[in-house]
Amino acid sequence: MTITISATAQKVAYTEYDLKNGLHIILHQDKTAPVVAVSVMYHVGSKDEQQNRTGFAHFFEHLLFEGSDNIKKGEFMKIVSSNGGQNNANTSQDRTFYYEVFPSNQLATGIWLESERMMHPVINEIGVKTQNEVVKEEKRLRVDNQPYGNFLSEIMKRLFTKHPYNWVPIGSMADLDAATLDEFKAFNKKYYTPNNAVLVIAGDIDIAKTKTLIENYFGDIPAGVAITRTTAKEDPITTEIIDTAYDNNIQIPAILAAYRVPGETDKDSKVLEMASAVLSQGNSSRMFKKMVDDKKNSLQVGSFNYSLEDYGAYIIYALPNNETPLDTLLKDMDEEVAKLQNDLISEAEFTKLQNQFENDFISKNTRMLGVAENLASGYTFYKNTNNINTELEDIRKITRQDIRDVAKKYLNKNQRVVLYYLPKQNPTVTAPPAK
Repeated sequence: MTITISATAQKVAYTEYDLKNGLHIILHQDKTAPVVAVSVMYHVGSKDEQQNRTGFAHFFEHLLFEGSDNIKKGEFMKIVSSNGGQNNANTSQDRTFYYEVFPSNQLATGIWLESERMMHPVINEIGVKTQNEVVKEEKRLRVDNQPYGNFLSEIMKRLFTKHPYNWVPIGSMADLDAATLDEFKAFNKKYYTPNNAVLVIAGDIDIAKTKTLIENYFGDIPAGVAITRTTAKEDPITTEIIDTAYDNNIQIPAILAAYRVPGETDKDSKVLEMASAVLSQGNSSRMFKKMVDDKKNSLQVGSFNYSLEDYGAYIIYALPNNETPLDTLLKDMDEEVAKLQNDLISEAEFTKLQNQFENDFISKNTRMLGVAENLASGYTFYKNTNNINTELEDIRKITRQDIRDVAKKYLNKNQRVVLYYLPKQNPTVTAPPAK
């Protein structure tokens, strides 16, 4: 028996406007708790880097915590914690997102901190050297010495040959070592500017007072030069690409298949997320039930739509159980994809799917930080701040036919990269030669 949950989402009210320097402001008032999220999203990620200077955007995620003309080295996070707040930042291929969450009586502190980061950060040899070591350690822990830590990098550099999605945000340590201080300063001057950013404040605020604070702290920051972007166009993949990659940190191999798909603002991107959920979300999903539960030939299976601004990567993968050949796993996964392409999913599956996606959407907007990031993403990528209020309606418009159609359109063998991801030390596991 399938129970339908009628998910309801309250409309997110907001005020938006621009400062004279081009900084876009979005304010959302919610007085249900004495908390405020202050965030800045810069429209810069690893795709804005040069091929021999990768890792800059992620590096600046760290570097811009070094301090400013008015904040001493190492003091940024101390100021946040001593005022009852939390802060962090993250970088993708497309954007960098900084935030603080404070008790609402510390709103001015949050606004001041982000204005300092934007107006006059300290970028010197000492800070660059310090953060270079921090980034290197992060890469060692999260990528180089992490089992399967390089799988996404290995997929992306085969799936994209012209577009800078060819590399992942962590970038190359050799590139960072080779970069000069002037190159770091030029990257900052180009991208970390008011006209390439959106400031979102969400929570227990007074709109008029917040506007005054913003003008006082951000109004005098000079605009940067307008950024002109050109999107590198990839040629369609028309023949299956088969290749092998090795990982010193694993004992169990993996098989991966990746398809180049549309970017996140394309309607098909959300449909592909639903297709992925049918295949591998939860223990009752098709691939999990077939390969982990019934046949017991897999330790783990999964699929996900890795959606980015210009393109996406749809990836399916499996790890074998009991030395099952990787080709057997690929055949099983392909059979489940073929079922999606040829048959409509059942009404019961579809109802469950809709409930999952509606509830996931609503839960994303239960915290002020989630609201702030969704508002910023709507403005930055969808060119529509109100996307936060229309996304649920868009989800509800997706049909079973749409799921079948996207599987037919994008998930074909001649449109993909198949990667045999193998232990480096294991000569007994082999893969077909690359085409």
